[in-house]
Amino acid sequence: MAVTNFQCAFTLIIFHGLVTIFTPFVVVYGANPSTTFSVCNHAPYPEICTFLVGKTSVETPLDVRQTTLVSTLAQAEHAHKLVSAMELSSLEPRAKAAWADCLELYEDSVYQLNRSLGSTNSRDIQTWLSSASTNHETCQNGFRDFKLSSRFQPFQTSLSGFSKYLSNSLAINKALTPLLVSSTQIKGRKLMETNNFPNWLTKNDRKLLATPSGSTSADIVVAQDGSGNYKTISEAIAAVPKLRQGSSRFVIHVKAGVYKENVDIKKTIRNVMVVGDGMGSTIVTSNKNAQDGSTTFRSATFAVSGAGFIAKDMTFENTAGPAKHQAVAFRSGSDLSVVYGCAFKGYQDTLYVYSGRQFYRNCQIYGTQDFIFGNAAAVLQSCNIYVRKPMGGQMNTITAQARTDPNENTGIIIHNSGVTAASDFSGSAKTYLGRPWKQYSRTVFMKCSLDSLIDSAGWLPWSGSFALNTLYYGEYMNTGGGAGTSGRVKWGGYHVITSAAEATKFTVGDFLDGGSWIPGTGTPYTAGL
Repeated sequence: MAVTNFQCAFTLIIFHGLVTIFTPFVVVYGANPSTTFSVCNHAPYPEICTFLVGKTSVETPLDVRQTTLVSTLAQAEHAHKLVSAMELSSLEPRAKAAWADCLELYEDSVYQLNRSLGSTNSRDIQTWLSSASTNHETCQNGFRDFKLSSRFQPFQTSLSGFSKYLSNSLAINKALTPLLVSSTQIKGRKLMETNNFPNWLTKNDRKLLATPSGSTSADIVVAQDGSGNYKTISEAIAAVPKLRQGSSRFVIHVKAGVYKENVDIKKTIRNVMVVGDGMGSTIVTSNKNAQDGSTTFRSATFAVSGAGFIAKDMTFENTAGPAKHQAVAFRSGSDLSVVYGCAFKGYQDTLYVYSGRQFYRNCQIYGTQDFIFGNAAAVLQSCNIYVRKPMGGQMNTITAQARTDPNENTGIIIHNSGVTAASDFSGSAKTYLGRPWKQYSRTVFMKCSLDSLIDSAGWLPWSGSFALNTLYYGEYMNTGGGAGTSGRVKWGGYHVITSAAEATKFTVGDFLDGGSWIPGTGTPYTAGL
């Protein structure tokens, strides 16, 4: 495209209820906007898209995407400023906790939108837009956790603009993806690695994962007995920025022991690997929970947002117990992350696959209700899932996926794994594969061994008929006493997958960026299956 001039103009608009928001436009002089209006037909709010295009001069569908992204960034910045200026003096402590989440989450959304604007990779953009959408929903979830939605109500109208612009950006970017990714490139891409690690990892990263526990060459060592550089993991994480050389992988070896702390790795700390001395030997533990005033988001024993995170040979647990409800052991919003040979122990909300692209292999997950949940694009492969004894009268649900927009590239895929009872499980507690936390919840179990503890219906409603026709729940070639599908739910969104072609949509080759995550066995139809 020949661009004679480019500028970002800020205009105050009052449009479809979106008031007092400064919205930027991409202006390309000398272009013909008439060729781009068809792209707006893909948007859930086409009137906003055509309004933007009509106010600018754009030449190609890519210009429409750029215009929409710039405008969405402005909405994110507005949301962050709005939350920052919120009057806190009248808020009770729990509302302040929810507010603190919102402040961090909208700051991250600004970051994700800036990343999207700086990228030409439509799959990356779709991931980062999905993460921004997850942040927007999670902010509101914090107030809902404490039944304080009324405190957030004054901001709903103003923030609805951000939601609409995000939905448009997701739809427009998704519509453009097939045009930008050559089918020959996809077919030629390597879909497997013989060493059982994702091929996007560097050669050195694969060596680190293949190295036995205790033999890893670490940049720093954490040891409770004082034999390392630090006694706590949090101290080691805080030291990374000043000790790291460049942007290379930074390895922290955590020696055997029980570390009673809450660890939070922020988005600015990227490419960190935390390796323990073995599952059950190196344990990170706490008991933060929703009942003590923590939001679900903030209750995590171990939380990570920085991209490229790797964990190996660790146990992460939350000991709050089933009576304390939401109590997260591990939360990850780390894009392009790998967790290998780790255990996650909790009850409700154990493993929070929050956002981004995540791969779990050879892991163990323990819990009761919604204990694998969130809105990441997550694949759990060759893992063991253990159902524990819940509170009296409570049912177990393994997953609660949180996709809120049909164009988000997110979902929970559980592949080649086993679901069975933990040693404390009570046979009287009904157990289901999942329930829809959000409108477009997407979860697939493929080639798993499902124990007879799984109820014949398979899946549980969240509330009445909510999401039953908009969700996507699938089962493919599962085995075991709980795998029979004849008695399964009859929802519009439930699918018994019978063809490899359909199942392939949920393998790494298709679902997680064209085969760049989990190794397969050859073709796109078998890679990951």
